[in-house]
Amino acid sequence: MERGFTLNTVEAHYPAHWEADVVLADGGTAHVRPIKPADADRLRSFYSRLSDESIYFRFFGPRPRLSDREVERFTNVDYVNRVALIATIGTEMVAVIRYDRTGPGEAEVAFLVEDAHQGRGVASVLLEHLAATARERGIERFVADVLPANMRMTGLLRQAGYTAQSQFEDGVVRMTLDLTPTETSTEVTLAREHRAESRSIARLLTPGSVAVIGASREPGGVGQTVLRNLLAADFTGPVYPVHREVRAVAGVRAYPSVTAIDGDVDLAVVAVPASGVIDVVKECAEKGVHGLVVVSSGFGETGAEGRAMQDEVARIARSYGLRVVGPNCLGIANTDPVVKLNATLAATLPCRGKVGFFSQSGALGTALLQRVAQRGMGISTFVSAGNRADVSGNDLLQYWEEDDSTEVILLYLESLGNPRKFTRLARRISRSKPVVVVKSGGTPAGHSAEELGLPDSAISPLFEQAGLIRVDDLIQLFDVGQLLAYQPLPAGPRVALVTNSDALGLLAADACLAARLEPRPPVNLGPAAGAPEFGTALAGELASPDVDAAVVIYMPPIPGDTEEVAAELIRVSKGAAKPVLATFEGHLGMHPALRVETHAPGCGVTPSRGSIPSYAAPEEAVRALAHVVRYAQWRSHPAVPPPELDDIDPSRAQALVRTLLTTPPADPSGAPVGMLVAADLSGEPVSISGDADASDEPVSIPSDTGLPGEPVSAPGDARAEPGGDDASQGAFAQAGPPVEVDAAELLSCYGLTVWPAEVVRSPEEAVAAAERLGWPVVLKVADPGASRRAGTVRLGLTSPEMVRQAYAGFADQPGEAVELAVQRMAPQPAVPTVVAAVEDPAFGPVVSFGLGEVTARLLLDQGFRLAPLTREDAAALVRSVRAAPLLFGEYGYPPVAVDALEDLLVRVGRLAGDLPEVARLDLDQVLVGESNAIILGARATLRTPAGPRLDGGPRRLS
Repeated sequence: MERGFTLNTVEAHYPAHWEADVVLADGGTAHVRPIKPADADRLRSFYSRLSDESIYFRFFGPRPRLSDREVERFTNVDYVNRVALIATIGTEMVAVIRYDRTGPGEAEVAFLVEDAHQGRGVASVLLEHLAATARERGIERFVADVLPANMRMTGLLRQAGYTAQSQFEDGVVRMTLDLTPTETSTEVTLAREHRAESRSIARLLTPGSVAVIGASREPGGVGQTVLRNLLAADFTGPVYPVHREVRAVAGVRAYPSVTAIDGDVDLAVVAVPASGVIDVVKECAEKGVHGLVVVSSGFGETGAEGRAMQDEVARIARSYGLRVVGPNCLGIANTDPVVKLNATLAATLPCRGKVGFFSQSGALGTALLQRVAQRGMGISTFVSAGNRADVSGNDLLQYWEEDDSTEVILLYLESLGNPRKFTRLARRISRSKPVVVVKSGGTPAGHSAEELGLPDSAISPLFEQAGLIRVDDLIQLFDVGQLLAYQPLPAGPRVALVTNSDALGLLAADACLAARLEPRPPVNLGPAAGAPEFGTALAGELASPDVDAAVVIYMPPIPGDTEEVAAELIRVSKGAAKPVLATFEGHLGMHPALRVETHAPGCGVTPSRGSIPSYAAPEEAVRALAHVVRYAQWRSHPAVPPPELDDIDPSRAQALVRTLLTTPPADPSGAPVGMLVAADLSGEPVSISGDADASDEPVSIPSDTGLPGEPVSAPGDARAEPGGDDASQGAFAQAGPPVEVDAAELLSCYGLTVWPAEVVRSPEEAVAAAERLGWPVVLKVADPGASRRAGTVRLGLTSPEMVRQAYAGFADQPGEAVELAVQRMAPQPAVPTVVAAVEDPAFGPVVSFGLGEVTARLLLDQGFRLAPLTREDAAALVRSVRAAPLLFGEYGYPPVAVDALEDLLVRVGRLAGDLPEVARLDLDQVLVGESNAIILGARATLRTPAGPRLDGGPRRLS
């Protein structure tokens, strides 16, 4: 190797897992991959397009052309000590970055970006990816020699967020970057990701021109429908029908191909048969189109062949810098009067409003838009993503966070592509904009929560932790959405009820109690009440410091003075800073008389803030309010990071895990301990295998029973290079077999102690162990799963004779001999609980908690939270289970040290967050006593990760 340095521990294989599609700063896309010898001509062509200044900054002098020897050296690398990554757009190389190892843990770095693509963020994303590859190869720092005038490179290196040092010597600035990820470098990466993805969606939703490819003259055809909807919405830019044979469609001049259009095309709607879409994508790339909306069906929803074609569409589009919505989607819309875009199959588009709406389902999209319009709600933008070959809900969240026209986000999801990223984005965005989501349980084309590794009951608490408002159905989605869009957030759960029907008032009060709200006694005005009575009563309730929100029920037995009552409600509620919602004559949506109307240029009159939403029944109004109250309470608590823990040693834990995975303990037969198998319904063992693809598509994993204590194996990773050894693959290594270990030492790295126990093999060993541990003791089966079986423990043994008798009792039991353990009795009274952490393939580390009582286990009474945990997360997790009152002195149980339990949960969450190798950690049981929490047993299932967590590593598209 160069400079006399060699590294022979790693074989040189082409690292395919380094390839990635990325979004650039301006919203375009590029492909990043390692350089290959076959790139020689591509490198020469790239070099020929560079300016003299770019060449001078790279080589510190003029160099008109690269010699053949230089080309060979630059394109032939070993992917270990010499690595180069290139960025390509289409077939052209537009940038290259490389490192050359100069010594142990150090490498020299340099890069070049084609002048025409400078300023697009190509270099920053390449640096992120090269830093990740360098860490994988054991490199800890980059060194770069930079000319003082090369401000772009010095700025890039300083702004990467890594710890940087620089010194000036011999006319050159030498910069050194410590590649250890820091909080700053992570923030820089996420901020760049946010800006890039937001801009890529903005380019789709704010096009200056649209082509409809496949717009035929056939009435009711897909292409013609989209074209007519574009024209009917009065799109502000030119619209170009594309048809290979006809001269005009719907009275608009048609073109034989998109490349024949004489003007620029920003967006193309593709409505041709699936077999012709790939050719259309290539034509659009040649034309310089920015984005595609593929409404055509016949792709991933049809099976493996269609999925392969769908992936190819996305690959080609991204390689040329295009984003793709669909295929098999309804389309996209933007009600901004500057744009007026209705590139959908839906003729009915809601008016202008403050709600961004995402629907994964194309089939439901038309009905959903009609429902929104019927309610009188307005939207800002709408996207139906269909099969999500490229653009997903996560991309839209990034855009809506920046969009001043969007104040509320509504999502209909059938599956979760990258749940870890989804919850990360939601936790941030929900601080300023509420996100309401309907997550269905799965469809033939989608994937259920169980397929993601967690029961569906876990999804709601994980969403709640992130500030998401999860509702049960589409009706509730719009019920909650209209309240958030037009009324302020409540300060608490106290609800005033103003009604002209005693029966309806009582129904509303009961609904409040069922929804954990605090209703005041209903103010019944009687059936003859009119505007003055309603106005006076509502004003009095809103003025009370004991009221946080008001529900008004106006259901006159005979037609009354509707307009006057509505006007009075609007007048009184204005400026109250408390939400008011109504059941107004049974109307559902934004009743015309309850609107505060504004005139949106080009969109007519639309409802605005202060409009009072109406519900068909009081119970529906209360349910919507309850969701909003819980969200407001979450939002009222400031975001805090997980606490700093002084008495932990993550480095020792990581070293311990590496050792255990490298040299797993062996049983007497020589087989590694902890090899896990599953069993089919016949009881026969079956192997567990699969591929974990860290993409934006749902990941499948065998689900556990929903109870703590069952080890779950994670699937392998198809991205690892065949034939490569684990050392060469680093974090991307093929997932190895699971290794089950005692977790006591691992927990000690995080300040947690397991109550001592000793395995014994004879009665005398048991007595001696009891003498060492201290009386009284417990004799139990050492198998960690034994706590679920009857007769596996003998409690309260206070003498050697009792220990011998208990031991003899186990020996007399029929069946194979079992291994026994002696443990000192924990202080009583105490409440048994169970704590677990699992490395979910989609959500990442998740901590679960439940009580150890048999009934609680059988009822699957568990809470879940994403790790790492804040102290607030831990407190919410403890209180989330239905049996939580047993911890607080109710039902005859003594109050216990809940603060010690919460501290334990925080530490387990930190361990799970730090160590992706811990596939499963089970603390069974944890006895929570009056002053502490004692861990009676702990087992961990370790395995080499198949790759970085789904939301980890440098920026990349699926």
